[in-house]
Amino acid sequence: MPIQIIIEKCTGCSLCVKACPFDAIRIMEKKALIDLNKCTICGACASACKFKAVLIEKTPLKCDLPDIKGYKDIWVFIEQKNGKIQSVSYELLAKAHELSKKLNCEVSGVLIGFNLDDQLDEIIWRGADNIYLVQAPEISNFQDEPYTNILVELIKKYKPEILLCGASAIGRSLISRVAIKLKAGLTADCTGLDIDPEKKILLQTRPAFGGNIMATIISPNYRPQMATVRHKVMQPMEPDKKRKGKVIKESFSPDVYASRTKLLDIVEEIETLVNISEADIIVSGGRGMGAPENFKLLEELAHVLGGAVGASRAAVDSNWMPYSHQVGQTGRTVAPKIYIACGISGQIQHLVGMQSSKIIVAINKDPEAPIFKVATYGIVGDVLQIVPAITKKFKEVLRK
Repeated sequence: MPIQIIIEKCTGCSLCVKACPFDAIRIMEKKALIDLNKCTICGACASACKFKAVLIEKTPLKCDLPDIKGYKDIWVFIEQKNGKIQSVSYELLAKAHELSKKLNCEVSGVLIGFNLDDQLDEIIWRGADNIYLVQAPEISNFQDEPYTNILVELIKKYKPEILLCGASAIGRSLISRVAIKLKAGLTADCTGLDIDPEKKILLQTRPAFGGNIMATIISPNYRPQMATVRHKVMQPMEPDKKRKGKVIKESFSPDVYASRTKLLDIVEEIETLVNISEADIIVSGGRGMGAPENFKLLEELAHVLGGAVGASRAAVDSNWMPYSHQVGQTGRTVAPKIYIACGISGQIQHLVGMQSSKIIVAINKDPEAPIFKVATYGIVGDVLQIVPAITKKFKEVLRK
């Protein structure tokens, strides 16, 4: 058995009983007895036993590692909505282009949809050496099953070493399914990518433990190495219209395009202000705004500045603002030119989503709030008084 009690050494002291988190040990006739139906072989009892009466025999796991020879090049899934390429794809192409120099390989974009030929030049100008293009009327819009099937088939045929995708609603839904089908590793929500100079493998950095540390994750034994990256974390390349690339067209049988779900309609969210993912100026509010109606003050300021309104998780959880406005680790990552944080304390989960902003202005009545440690400019005071005053001043200045 993998775990045993050495009767001769056991004194019935019950230290192992107290240490067991699964209530799997009892003292019977002054000896410890283990219930193997409850025991998970966690080892807590062995560590607690002062008399070395617990014996654990760990059998090393045997698994056949896949053959990863022949995998080459970096792929980027090119996300499109209604025929328009999403900017996160251009950000990833730029990063892939940078990484390819360290691996001496090519960068390829994978584009799935319909009537997308007018988008191909831009993808090449932005960093792709090749484009794998799959077009059909039934896959014009994203659906989980057909897009997963197509991407899996392409990967099996061409064997990319690295696959990158945006950590968007589409990307997260798609790539997790692809990883499961290929039995490959996947690191989600990366904020940094690099290549190990010696092993030539992908180094995937992302926040861990609630953003308190940055973890670097590797997948040395499986291919492709897969990662999703948040929007606005990386910078796109300027279009180089001299770049040339190759378009590789692929098509599949109807069963590959089949889906058990049916797309009925696509309803765009109606926004009175700018989308926070694309905004150069964001006015964001937190719990310190006090009430949902006070967000009208932020909307007015954002309107004057031509910006967008954001929110902390606390404000979204209180139903003061929709989730689409949430900035932070569990919301959106933004990198505007100016980020105005109103009534936001600055917990690490929020900072992860906005600390790349070029200028951060913090307004908070608590002078010890963590947000002031990352702020370019700080204003200590009542946000409900300061925001209207700032709005009034900007109206006067911008009117001139």
